Amino acid sequence: MSEATWAALTATLTLLGAIWTVYAFRNRGVASGLRGAGFTLLPAAAYTTGTLEMFTEIAQSVLDWATSLVFSPIVWAGVVLTGLSVVLFMVSGAMRERGIGGPAGVGAAPERERKGLGRARQSEPAVVDDDLADIEAILRKRGIS
Repeated sequence: MSEATWAALTATLTLLGAIWTVYAFRNRGVASGLRGAGFTLLPAAAYTTGTLEMFTEIAQSVLDWATSLVFSPIVWAGVVLTGLSVVLFMVSGAMRERGIGGPAGVGAAPERERKGLGRARQSEPAVVDDDLADIEAILRKRGIS
């Protein structure tokens, strides 16, 4: 679009915003009117900074992508492959978590070791502070350690 078209679009949006702002001031109060004035200034700000054209180009690109997605069987094949990939990642993660499907010997740990029963207890560090020793003794007495 030409520069004149962008200027006309900005003027139209600003004029419509000004009409809404006057209506809001009269019928909805000062707070709504000020909010309308803020919205009214946005098209002019977008035009002067060049973002109005950028936003329309972004919208056009998204629209082109969406229409190619809907009407292209090749794109749908890509969507299906993406979904299949996600499912495969999820299944492999669940299998690794359970220890199945790995090479022999890696996931074949005995049931005792997988549950943590076969591990040796780690020695607890020596207590230096007497107050902490009392607290730890109370916690051990209640089964919390």
